[in-house]
Amino acid sequence: MTTFLTLTSPTFENNSRLSSKHTCDGENINPPLEISGVEEKAQSLVLIMEDPDVPKFVREDGMWNHWLKFNIPTSITEIKEGQEPAGGSGLTTSKTLKYTGPCPPDQEHRYFFKLYSLDIVLSLPDGVTKEEIKQAMENHILQKTILMGRYQRN
Repeated sequence: MTTFLTLTSPTFENNSRLSSKHTCDGENINPPLEISGVEEKAQSLVLIMEDPDVPKFVREDGMWNHWLKFNIPTSITEIKEGQEPAGGSGLTTSKTLKYTGPCPPDQEHRYFFKLYSLDIVLSLPDGVTKEEIKQAMENHILQKTILMGRYQRN
């Protein structure tokens, strides 16, 4: 039987507005997340939160990495609000190893929470880049799901 990996949040639905509490305008803490449907043969989870709507004058590549977590245990079904899950941490665009909330400089942006289940535990140290995580994940992804939130500053 095939299972479907799901990522949800009790504070926002897919394609809806993120609470300002989880942004630079609020407490700047991660929203609570709920994980289900992880395949039995999965060895680890990866969570990447990114904003692809960054103006080119801010970043040439138009991407801002807000949260990079890898080697999250597959037994985790909940990431509590304001708490980093167990596992390794990648270096975000803000040069931190922790969650950095949305802070769009211009208009409404989309924030993609991408969750992957892998058939391995990644041999990576803390502080790696998103590109290094994605390269290490290559050919090891069992499942992927996306939860997207939107935010615009008032």
